[in-house]
Amino acid sequence: MITITEPAIKKLNELRVEEGVDQNYFIRVSVVGGGCSGLSYKLDFDNEDKEGDQVFESNGEKIVCDMKSFLYLCGTELDFSDGLNGRGFNFINPNATRTCGCGESFAV
Repeated sequence: MITITEPAIKKLNELRVEEGVDQNYFIRVSVVGGGCSGLSYKLDFDNEDKEGDQVFESNGEKIVCDMKSFLYLCGTELDFSDGLNGRGFNFINPNATRTCGCGESFAV
């Protein structure tokens, strides 16, 4: 399962408004190759389910990811921080054995 916190939902809703994205679009989370640790997280708005997608609901928000990404993301929590120690989305991933300093890439 992938979960999402209230602060992350609030920020995603702000981004929907800023980008003119319909409220019916869900969050697609994926893992792509790259970054200083080897794998990077990717967030998108999407409105199309694909074959093999894993679908979750957390705090009323639909979260979707492909099966390959789910193998890396199982148990992950998506959060948003607006504090002095950094601003942005944070992936709290129990599968990551190493993360880079910026928090945008990881390794398993």
